[in-house]
Amino acid sequence: MKPDVICLMASSVDGRTLPSRWRPKGAAGDLFEKVHDELGGDAWLIGRVTGQEFAKGTVYPPTTTEQFPRTNWIIRRDAKAYGVVLDPRGKICWGRSDIGGDPIVVVLAEAVSDAHLAGLRSEGVSYIFAGETKLDLARVLDILSQELGVKRLLLEGGGGANGAFLRAGLVDEFDLVLCPVIDGAKGAPSVFDSPEAESGERAPITAMTLESTKALEGGALWLRYRITNGSAIGAQASHG
Repeated sequence: MKPDVICLMASSVDGRTLPSRWRPKGAAGDLFEKVHDELGGDAWLIGRVTGQEFAKGTVYPPTTTEQFPRTNWIIRRDAKAYGVVLDPRGKICWGRSDIGGDPIVVVLAEAVSDAHLAGLRSEGVSYIFAGETKLDLARVLDILSQELGVKRLLLEGGGGANGAFLRAGLVDEFDLVLCPVIDGAKGAPSVFDSPEAESGERAPITAMTLESTKALEGGALWLRYRITNGSAIGAQASHG
C-alpha cells in the first residue's frame, strides 16, 4: 500500500527556502524540526542536492573487483524512522550511515557502478533500486512500504524532489511552516521546482482543502492542506 506522503517545508513569506538569505535573521528558529517531530513520520525523504549537505565523506574508491546484484540491500528494518535520499547516479559519498540517528537508505538507479555500491556497503549504508537509469517515484514508495513498512513519509525537499513527486500525483498533503521572514531577491530555491525540460508540466491537483492552521512561536504559521490528485502525468524523474 502506498504510504501517505506529506510534503513538509518551511519557507519565507515569499516562498523561498534558503534560511541563510532570510531577514530578519534567526526568526524561524527550530520550527521546522519541531513540526517534523510532531508529524512523526516512519521515514523522511530528500533529493540529492539536499542529501549532499549531510554527507561527510569525500570519495569512494573508483574501482572494485566485486560485482553486486541490482537488488535492494537493507541493513536495518527495525528503525523508528529512516532517512531516504534520492541519488540515482550514486554521487554522494556519505562518510556516515545515519542522520540524526535515522539510518540512511539511498535510492539508486541500476546503472550505478559496482564501486559505488562497494562504498555504500563499506559504510553500512542501505540502498534500494527504483529504475534502470531514472527513478520511478511510485516504485520508490512501493518499495519503502513493502521493505520497511513505511506508512507515513515526510517529503522534505529540495524543490526538485518535491516538484517531481507533486507532478507525479504522489503528494497527499502539503504542510507549510510559513515563517515571518522575507528573502526578497532572485536566485533562491523554492518549495516546488522543476528542471527546464519539465517547466511546462503541471501537477494533476484537482483540489486543495485546508485541514488546519496553527499559530507557532514568533509569528509563524503551520498550514496543512489535503491534496486531491487526478490522473498523474507520469512518475519517472531524474534527481542528479
